[in-house]
Amino acid sequence: MPYPQQPGSLGPIPDGFTRLFNGQNLAGWHISLTNHHGRTSEWRIDNTGALTATQSPPGEGGILLSDAVYRDFEVYLQIKPDWGCDGGLFLRSDPDGRAYQVLLDYLEKGNVGGIYGERLENLKGALADYQPHWKKDDWNTLRARIEGSPPRIQVWLNGHHVTDWRDTETRRPQGHIALQVHRGNRWVKGGFHRYRDIAVKSLTTGY
Repeated sequence: MPYPQQPGSLGPIPDGFTRLFNGQNLAGWHISLTNHHGRTSEWRIDNTGALTATQSPPGEGGILLSDAVYRDFEVYLQIKPDWGCDGGLFLRSDPDGRAYQVLLDYLEKGNVGGIYGERLENLKGALADYQPHWKKDDWNTLRARIEGSPPRIQVWLNGHHVTDWRDTETRRPQGHIALQVHRGNRWVKGGFHRYRDIAVKSLTTGY
C-alpha cells in the first residue's frame, strides 16, 4: 500500500504508482549480503528525506533490494549523483545481483539510462544519449519500464525517451528492484548517489 506523504520530504509521484521508499527509513528494502559488489551499510536517509548511498570502506560497494518481487513493471525515481559515482538501477534482480541494469554511471566515459547485463552472459546492451537531457547538480527524473519475456526495456530521462532496447532471450523473468553502489576505484572519494520519490507501477496482475 502507498506510504503517506510527509510534508517537506516527499514530492509528487505519477498517477498509478505506489511509493517504494517512504523518505524516513528503509522499510520495504534490505541490503544484499551475497552480491559481488560488497556489503556497504551506508544507505542513509538525509535531513531532506532523500536516500543516500556510498562506498564503505572505500572500494566496498553493494546493492539495496526491494523486499517485493516484480515481473512486468515501471519504476519511477529522482536521482542526484555526485560526479564520479558509478552505480545502477537493477531490474528483475536476484539477491546476488544478477539483473538487467539501467546505468547510473555519472563519471567520465560513464552513461545514464543505458542498459547493461549485470552478470547476465552474452547480453549486448545499449548506451543512452543522456547528456542533452541531463540537469547537472540538480535532481533528475528517471523512469524505466520492463515488460515481456524476452523483455523490452524503455527508459525516460526528465521526460525524454532515451532508451528502447529488447533482449533476444529470457534471462530474468522476474525479480527485485535494486539500487547499486559499484565496487572498486570508479567512485569519487566522499561521493554519494542520492534517490528520492521511488515508486513502482506493476504491469502484471498479482505482482
